[in-house]
Parts: sequence; C-alpha cells; structure tokens
Amino acid sequence: MTSYAFDVDAFLLRPLTARLATNGPTVRPVWFLWEEDVFWVLTGPWARLFDRVRADPRVALVVDECDPATGLVRQVIARGRAELVPFDVERGRRKLVRYLGADEERWDERFVHYLHDDPARRGPVWLRLRPASLVAHDLSYAVAP
Repeated sequence: MTSYAFDVDAFLLRPLTARLATNGPTVRPVWFLWEEDVFWVLTGPWARLFDRVRADPRVALVVDECDPATGLVRQVIARGRAELVPFDVERGRRKLVRYLGADEERWDERFVHYLHDDPARRGPVWLRLRPASLVAHDLSYAVAP
C-alpha cells in the first residue's frame, strides 16, 4: 500500500471539482464520486466525453486545491483506462447529494431527472476510472506573516 503525506480518501470525499483529460487533448471540469478506490463521473451520449472515451479510454484526472491565504496546496493525479458502465440511481444520488445537498427539492431540475427518469430512456452512464496509477502531492508552503 502506498503511503501519502495526507489522507487521500478524506481529501477525495470532499465535493471538489476534478479536471478530466481525454485524448485530443481535451480537459473538462467534472464532479466525481470516489468510492472503493474508483472515480465515478456521470456522462452520456449527449456529451463529447462519452464519444471520446469510447474512441480512446485512456484518461487522466486531477483533483487539487490551492489556498494562497493559508499556503495549503494538495493534489491527487490519477491515470488509467476509463470504462463506460450502466448508470445506477443510488450511486447517482450519493454523488449529487455531496455537491448539491440532501434536499432534492432545492436542486436544479436537470439533476433531479437523473434520479427519477428511466436511465435507459435518458441515456446516462458512468465513466468508471479505477486508476492504474494514483499519486498525491502535498505542496503546501508557509505563508509569510
């Protein structure tokens, strides 16, 4: 098991925005869910990401934070082959709750549809990335008084 300078699981459980790179190259911001050492990203046939991953599943993903006021700088970088797998509503709910809160009535309507529409009709799928490599860096620095 790899040892890191900070708790990577706790870091990845926070509702941070990741950037996902595909062949092209193309980079896009994504919300993600980190469960069982796997990144889960919602996509579907309406998104270019879906077609890019079908054409070439090699991806890289970075989650980071930088706070100049405190000097906190941490990053997690994952690389591997993404898979497009069927959407499941309960995982979708867990992902959306972490970014939007537990009260679905306060969510924008486009997010509610993922949980209540027929996934076969709407077409959402998961991009699943079980990293072939995962590195974490704590690049934090002391802030001058």
